[in-house]
Amino acid sequence: MIVMPLRHYTCACHPNAGCLEIKLFFMAIERRKFLRNVGLAMAGALTVRLPVLGGAFAGGGRLPLAPGPDAAWIASLYERGNVTTYLKSKNELQYIGMPVGGIMCGTVYLGGDGRLWLWDIFNKNQEGIEPKVVNYSANVLDGGKKVRSRDGACYIEPSKNIRPLDQGFALQLSWNGQSIIRRFDEESWPEISFEATYPIATIRYTDPALPVAITMEAFSPFIPLNEDDSGLPVTILSYKIENKSTTPVTATILGWLENKTAIYSAGDAHERVNTIVKGKNWQGIYESVRTKNGSSKDFQQQYDYGNFCIAAAGNKVILNPAMPGGELTAAHFSPMPAGPVVRNVEEKLTGAVATRHNILPGKTIRTDFAISWYAANLHFKDIQGEGRYYANKFADASAVMKYVQENYARLSNESRLWKNTWYDASLPWWFMERTFLNISTLATTTAHRFRSGRFYAWEGVGTCEGTCTHVWQYAQAVGRIFPALERDTRQRVDLGIGQMPDGGILFRGEAEKRPAIDGQAGTILRIYREHQMSKDSTFLQKNWPNIKKATLFLIRQDRNNDGMEDTPMENTLDAIWDGEIAWIVGLCIAAVKAAALMATEVNDTAFAAICNDYTEKGKRNMETQLFNGEYFIHQPDKVKGRSVIGSYNTCHIDQVYGQSWAFQVGMDRVLDKAKTLSALKALYKYNFMPDVGPYIAAHPGGRPYALAGEGGMIMNTNPRNEEFPFGVKDAWQLGYFNECMSGFEHQVAAHMMAEGMTDEALTLTRAIHDRYHAAKRNPFNEIECSDHYARAMASYGTFITASGFRYHGPNGFIAFAPAMNKDNFKAPFVTAEGWGTYTQKGGSHTLQLKYGRLQLQTLCFQHTGVKEVLLGDKKTPATFNEENGYVTIQLAAPLQLEAGQQLHLTIV
Repeated sequence: MIVMPLRHYTCACHPNAGCLEIKLFFMAIERRKFLRNVGLAMAGALTVRLPVLGGAFAGGGRLPLAPGPDAAWIASLYERGNVTTYLKSKNELQYIGMPVGGIMCGTVYLGGDGRLWLWDIFNKNQEGIEPKVVNYSANVLDGGKKVRSRDGACYIEPSKNIRPLDQGFALQLSWNGQSIIRRFDEESWPEISFEATYPIATIRYTDPALPVAITMEAFSPFIPLNEDDSGLPVTILSYKIENKSTTPVTATILGWLENKTAIYSAGDAHERVNTIVKGKNWQGIYESVRTKNGSSKDFQQQYDYGNFCIAAAGNKVILNPAMPGGELTAAHFSPMPAGPVVRNVEEKLTGAVATRHNILPGKTIRTDFAISWYAANLHFKDIQGEGRYYANKFADASAVMKYVQENYARLSNESRLWKNTWYDASLPWWFMERTFLNISTLATTTAHRFRSGRFYAWEGVGTCEGTCTHVWQYAQAVGRIFPALERDTRQRVDLGIGQMPDGGILFRGEAEKRPAIDGQAGTILRIYREHQMSKDSTFLQKNWPNIKKATLFLIRQDRNNDGMEDTPMENTLDAIWDGEIAWIVGLCIAAVKAAALMATEVNDTAFAAICNDYTEKGKRNMETQLFNGEYFIHQPDKVKGRSVIGSYNTCHIDQVYGQSWAFQVGMDRVLDKAKTLSALKALYKYNFMPDVGPYIAAHPGGRPYALAGEGGMIMNTNPRNEEFPFGVKDAWQLGYFNECMSGFEHQVAAHMMAEGMTDEALTLTRAIHDRYHAAKRNPFNEIECSDHYARAMASYGTFITASGFRYHGPNGFIAFAPAMNKDNFKAPFVTAEGWGTYTQKGGSHTLQLKYGRLQLQTLCFQHTGVKEVLLGDKKTPATFNEENGYVTIQLAAPLQLEAGQQLHLTIV
């Protein structure tokens, strides 16, 4: 490796300038080799399991106010540990369903044993991954002792083994005169391990009696900042076989896929067709459906109409357009005639591909397979948009396959590069997994992208339409990983389709006729985040008039002009609350503060002054009127009093949500630190329980998102023991207050992390992680109102605050302030145009860019007693300012990093 300086920047000396030297390092190797080598190989060691949460507390559980977890258990939360690995031998594979299709392409699950299942790609728009109603031991909301998909059916009865079509892989192995045929499924191997590292899972098939070691990686291309290549309707399965013996082996891997195109609409008038297709370096089977007597445009418009393709890389693929049924034999691993095979719909038709390799002793081969699909006829009633986005680029599944194969090196290398970048961190493995994996929601039928490019989503699979503002505003992941999607949604929907003349934003777009107060405020904060995650100010400048209208609407909801919103409006708890409510008031303060900062950037100083006046009054009055000495509350309407639903004197999970949001966008404090910490400590004291069982038994009505023996944070508790703490006694929404909803819990954990309550933040996050252990349910499906619930993507916010990451693309500003492991910290970062790794060791700071580009002019780090700042080994003057434990470094001129370069800085 050759390390060489690229550019140097100089500036005139300033009386307050330190001596700075800038040095960019370029790895002078071919980009292909760089992408291949830059990430460390992921170790296959099994995870060291932490103790069960309840066991860390006295008596295996506690009521509020009891002693906390022991010191050893808390210390274990900080340990780096190893990748979470689920095992067949521990019965941990049956519920695993990791989404491995492209984002916004439907849902294809990777099972714990490597088989694909669920196949919700046919635009059925059903509620939940498995629409069902299950019995429960207590009343749930207003529905009796029944639990629907939207109530958590898959939480208490996890889905498994949903296979509307036949698909699988198998191995034929020959060595020393012996031969075996074995399917890659749970029943066929003594041990299978599943490494839960979204977006690429690693599965190992183990049998000591065999002379080979077999590993499979499964994924769809996933590249942050590249939503198009991350949105391909394809699953890649890459098998690696190592010959551990002293004699040659012959290994053949067979993959098959049943043709179930038009799975619901095809009937007697139709037939299915399998055809061999070949590309430059791939061969496969194209699976389609057609009308028997000529084309039928009506049939081609059916919601489930489409096609499949299964293929393998290489020019010597064994192809079989009509694999025979029955037990697998050697005949299944042999080629068949090349002509198209046509079958009636009621007859099973399965296409198969195989690759054969002779592997010498000690050698390893890799063989890649892919399955693509095409079901583009997406449509929602009364919504402006139809068709799937991938139809803009591809005519069918074979075109998808052609693109993937022709670009495979780049797509796979950049996807692996991201996986290695994300998990090559000093933060705990389990923490990196739990805070990131919820973005897999984008690769489910919760999320869609129309042919027009518009992003559209449910709250959870098939439930609650319209990319709901008061739910999606919690979801921090998308705006950080695929910011272009969020920018377009703010502009096209929230400030376009959904904005009313008075500035109000319809909280479900055209599917609603009202704004929601929390959704309005959260959307303004998201707009500020989307501006920060832009390379320049174009987005802000273009949308400022409508942003201003939206902010004025929010300010006008303060009827008595005291800075505290008090207009009865819908909120995320599905009710209209009266009075002055701490969590809504604080959220509005944060939103208007963000608008003030944006106003300043566009030189609208008059409006910035209006916003600052509102926030100053609001902060002052909220802290004096809505703080009860321990936590923030809901002040009743002066006329209605407590005759209507509200949280009142209870300890509500979102009470300081405004300050939590402020930390996500790098704002100064919007609420007093001491009072905010008191409120968070009250939440941990009264609402968090390592075993929620006794509480939910005593407070029925909530949906089962945490069960007896599991830990979690209750939405609302009643520390003052009031008789009717929520004002009314029979509203169906009261059940919400007794639930553990992971999206809200992640929000609190993110806030605790930002405020220095790292023990509590990790404990709460670990409680969620343990609730979704694969021995109990699908680790990749955090459930609220249906499966793969959007609010759970708040988990990424906890990673943001653990890194102390702040970023403002148009200003070229980046900052890090790790919440733990400060002396030896390493974590990924994503900016407007690039991503990479940040490392901090004492006063040494390194930003290594792995992908894209990054423009910088100002950097900020935790440091005191600064004498000078060195960048590289050539002294270049630049200013630095030390304040409140941080040093801000102002470079003399903008500095641009490209992929493969790094910036190294030392503060002494």
